[in-house]
Amino acid sequence: MSGPILIFDSGVGGLSVIAPMRRQLPNAALAYACDNAMMPYGTRPDDWLVTRILSVCSAAVAASGCSVLVLACNTASTLALDALRDRLAVPVVGTVPAIKPAAASSRSRHIGLLATSATVSRPYTDRLIREFAADCRVTRVAADALVGQAERLLAGETPDRRIIRDATAPLWSAGDLDTVVLGCTHFPLLGACIAEAAPRGVRLIDSGEAIARRTAQVVARPTSRGECDRSFATALDSRLSRALEAFGFDAPQLLSLD
Repeated sequence: MSGPILIFDSGVGGLSVIAPMRRQLPNAALAYACDNAMMPYGTRPDDWLVTRILSVCSAAVAASGCSVLVLACNTASTLALDALRDRLAVPVVGTVPAIKPAAASSRSRHIGLLATSATVSRPYTDRLIREFAADCRVTRVAADALVGQAERLLAGETPDRRIIRDATAPLWSAGDLDTVVLGCTHFPLLGACIAEAAPRGVRLIDSGEAIARRTAQVVARPTSRGECDRSFATALDSRLSRALEAFGFDAPQLLSLD
């Protein structure tokens, strides 16, 4: 099956995987879809989210004619990955919090997980920690407020550094924490601000490169890239258009949902 690689997120967080995706597959056409009308996902009920994600992703796959769907959203991946694979005819690549590489690189054996409330408390996350970081102390911090700050940044506004400092402060109470998993695709967009908020040097690890590598393994015949890639949204917004344009996408088309 030919077609672009479709990247989905609740908002602009999935744009954090665009650079690694283009490094891995420089000639492939991409498409981007976001459910910005219902963003953020991290604080919404699970059952509602599964239904919504299935609806939006099905519409985006149909509208884009994609060859593969990349769920560049930790919440969507932990909740709806299996359901999407059952429903859709195209392969679906999920996003996994980078617990494994963080544990492998930590010298102190104390790592942090910075994510949304949904991801921090998900049983899926518990399993990742048991499997790959059983010998580590893992400090989990729910930082839902950072999603809005990443959206502000890509809308051309200045993130509120006080909010970023407050959201990340629980990570720094123990002096031996040396590695932080950015467990939401919005958060790498704020990497410089998060590093600035840290009282000492820490390693920040996200899933972008792993997502790109897995997509390259899965995709069969992606369409060749043209001048601009297409994008789709559930609500039209001039700030979203500017953010997408900066990453090489046309202004978003409004998705029609069943």
